[in-house]
Amino acid sequence: MVHLPDKITLANLPTRIEKLSATLDNTDSPVLYIKRDDETGMETSGNKIRKLEYTLKEALALGCDSLITCGAIQSNHCRATVAASVKMGLKVCVVLRGDPVSEYDGNLLLDKLLGAEIRFVAPAEYNLRIGGIMKDIKKEMEIKGLKPYVIPSGASNGIGALGYYAAFQEIVNQENAMELHFDCIVVALGSAGTYSGLFLARNVLKDDRTILGISVSDNAAGCKKRIEEILHESTAYLNVGIPYSPDDIKVIDEYVGEGYGLCSRDELRFIADFASTEGIILDPVYTGKAMHGLMTEIKKGSLNVYRNILFIHTGGIFDIFPYKKLFESYVWKAGL
Repeated sequence: MVHLPDKITLANLPTRIEKLSATLDNTDSPVLYIKRDDETGMETSGNKIRKLEYTLKEALALGCDSLITCGAIQSNHCRATVAASVKMGLKVCVVLRGDPVSEYDGNLLLDKLLGAEIRFVAPAEYNLRIGGIMKDIKKEMEIKGLKPYVIPSGASNGIGALGYYAAFQEIVNQENAMELHFDCIVVALGSAGTYSGLFLARNVLKDDRTILGISVSDNAAGCKKRIEEILHESTAYLNVGIPYSPDDIKVIDEYVGEGYGLCSRDELRFIADFASTEGIILDPVYTGKAMHGLMTEIKKGSLNVYRNILFIHTGGIFDIFPYKKLFESYVWKAGL
């Protein structure tokens, strides 16, 4: 039997599962449910905190007193990491992809309020050498007598992905209580840690359901490469091997749109329509794109092989605020 490493407890778990009320034109369509991982907490809301429960436990076990992590300016991961670090009494430095700003809002404002050291790095340099940049900061902190622990973007590494191994087990327990089976679990696919943890559990537990990732940033080949790297790291923690074919990793990359963090009129209109229909807020970076892609695929009939689909709402409520002007321009002022 596989035993997960120890973790700290930060998230409000288990998160609830609810049936969506949206009706689709195709009567053969699967029934759609949503798991509310946006409700894991407030400052620590979203999927990132499940990963951080394992990551921060490892940092504390190693005697670390500070953290270094990175992400986009509106990174949910960075905000959750800073909030969790405050609770644990750890210092934290966040390295953000982008130029310095004159106004702080959304997750960036929360990073500041929570007391993080914030460093901005121009996108070109960030893309080229973020690993080296964090190593340099680690050396700086060590010279000052600190013992830092480096967390990659999204806490998407071997130890972090185990948060969604545990989430898979949580879903199975909820299925048993609901007398229901989800034959497909769908998640937004960015840094790949959430998908990797679900896929790892599915294979270790010899489950046959589909784990479907809808990419918000990269093509399918790039996503699969990163997933396999994380799986390799995770299996070392569990001391298990998982036989699988790369074809078992299911990725849809047709809904990246204009790029990571960039939204079209149709995507923003979908988020507004979904909110007014379901009473659930999706974010423009992850869940809005992924749910839009999922709904489009269902309407096309490409997912009719499934009876019950579970979409995991991975959070992102705070990063909706910087898109206020686009909603005004694309949705309401256009009368849509």
